Amino acid sequence: MKLSKSKIIGLAALLVVVLVLGGVTVLRNWKASTAPKPVKTESVTGYLGGEKITLFEDQEFKNLAARNGLNIDYRKAGSLAMMDADSNGMDYLFPSSKVAVEYGKAKKIDTSGADIVFNSPIVIYTHKQVADGLVKTGMMSKTDGVYRMDMAKAVDALKTNKTWAQVGWSGGYGQFRIDSTDPVKSNSGNEYAALVATVLNGGQPATVQSVQRDQATLQSIFSKSGWMETSSEDSFNQFLTLGVGSKPMMIGYESQVLDVAANQPDAWNQVKDDIVIVYPTPTVWSTHMLIPLDDKGRKLLTLLKSDDMQKLAWQRHGFRSANFTGTDGIKRFKVPGTVDQITAVSELPSNDAMQAIITTLSKGQ
Repeated sequence: MKLSKSKIIGLAALLVVVLVLGGVTVLRNWKASTAPKPVKTESVTGYLGGEKITLFEDQEFKNLAARNGLNIDYRKAGSLAMMDADSNGMDYLFPSSKVAVEYGKAKKIDTSGADIVFNSPIVIYTHKQVADGLVKTGMMSKTDGVYRMDMAKAVDALKTNKTWAQVGWSGGYGQFRIDSTDPVKSNSGNEYAALVATVLNGGQPATVQSVQRDQATLQSIFSKSGWMETSSEDSFNQFLTLGVGSKPMMIGYESQVLDVAANQPDAWNQVKDDIVIVYPTPTVWSTHMLIPLDDKGRKLLTLLKSDDMQKLAWQRHGFRSANFTGTDGIKRFKVPGTVDQITAVSELPSNDAMQAIITTLSKGQ
């Protein structure tokens, strides 16, 4: 049977429609099979040291977590205080030192899965007029734009109740002091206390016996600061806000000023000509360790130690990497007086000695 020209055209059009519809269906099926499957997200929460909050609130941090199936929440707590807090329903603890981990272990917390995530040296923050005054009397030095504090001279001045004027800052009121967070609850204050106790022990790591011997001196030194914050981040924000008259000098983490410079350019521009970072000689390293309490906590630990997260923590928040990922030079932050290498470092005392320091300073409060 011979088809008419119009029928041939009609059949051809129908065939084209069938092929197009079939192709669309195949394409849809192919896209559906190759499209990335949604990641199932589970919530994880725990106690977090305040100095790491800006990292956990970083949108890039949240995006990395979501891509790895985690929605991360936290409650702020001091490194030592979190070991005494109720951990029911918590998936992790994220203090800022091995000391806190050992303290937790003594409190019957399972710390077997704890691991180092970040590092940050303990530093002193002060103001330019204070720093330059102390340089003139030799308590501090300034070489190639880097300020360093002679901790033996500083502790001697604290011990002998020197005034600010006597150590070189004529504008200071009252006795010379270096403020810190509460050494009984917060890591930065606790590590500063360990450094003071070590200096009092002739530069050798403090022992239980030396802490008992120097008990009155330690209590006297820390009583100069009066009421102390329990969060390093709260303390640093107060330092930036209240000015030289209220907080002439304080203990903190190196990462804190790097974080401000990287993430708050307007705030940094307001304080950069006044704020001075000082490296104590010697100083101590703060090792930020995560303690996973369950499987979700272990997933968080794996994420935090990943290359992407380590690089983010350094480049945007100033935490020195635990695995050297992304550790380009510190000059990237454009913060004057910072150094790549920390050369003068003291070992922390043993756990027994650290417990003795906590007990001693608890009695002094």
